[in-house]
Amino acid sequence: MKVVTEIGEYRKLRKGMPSPVGFVPTMGYLHQGHLALVQQARAENKTVVVSIFVNPTQFGPKDDLAAYPRDPERDLALLEKEGTDIVFMPSAEEMYPEGFSSWVEVDKVTDRLEGAFRPGHFRGVATIVAKLFNSVQPHRAYFGQKDAQQLIVIKKMVSDLNMDLEVVAVPTVRDPDGLAMSSRNTYLDPEERKAALVLWNALSLAQELWSKGERNAERLRQEMSALIQKEPRAKIDYVSVADPDSLEELSQIEGTALVSMAVRIGKTRLIDNITLG
Repeated sequence: MKVVTEIGEYRKLRKGMPSPVGFVPTMGYLHQGHLALVQQARAENKTVVVSIFVNPTQFGPKDDLAAYPRDPERDLALLEKEGTDIVFMPSAEEMYPEGFSSWVEVDKVTDRLEGAFRPGHFRGVATIVAKLFNSVQPHRAYFGQKDAQQLIVIKKMVSDLNMDLEVVAVPTVRDPDGLAMSSRNTYLDPEERKAALVLWNALSLAQELWSKGERNAERLRQEMSALIQKEPRAKIDYVSVADPDSLEELSQIEGTALVSMAVRIGKTRLIDNITLG
């Protein structure tokens, strides 16, 4: 496994890489959810590249960039164990040199949900992912379904800008009790960790109601919200039942629906989702 910190150095290596190249972009502090992406990339490609970069431009003024968890030595050990070929670990100065002033914006699907609560977040995400795609030049890129809106935004960007790669969605990895794996889970104290199960319980309720024939989207939103509100440590940012492509809220579920939410447990903001149908 080789660790590379500069785009120029990586591009020299890229010329000799066996194809296809699978790419997993991460912000580090890896957990089993990240490793599932790496494992699928390893199974489907001759070369696997993983990036570790905590992207400053996707953090808003209320987000604490400095507090974002980091453990690069542990990350590298995990990636080597998974058979990663190249780890790209650029500095902020490498990705955003002095005078940087170009941005990628994906309209409409970024106006809702996370985009409404975190203005500018998806501009930062789309820009860094585009830069990483241009730098790494992968044939396939792997993203977790847990960040469902991010996945939709990236697929839209790749399609609209005619980028020559495949975006692969990998199912959400969960702890045995159902909580979706996230680097932010480390912020939770033991009582908050128990309270955080309310997200999975609400999604499970939506699945149960849908399985019994409920197709009224507003009823699902109301039932899920009522369940979450019973947990005193939980504060809802949004509960959504939306079209899985446009992210427009549905009144009636006729095909598939993306059920998603953002809930604050204490000071920690967690997101999760499932797809019905």
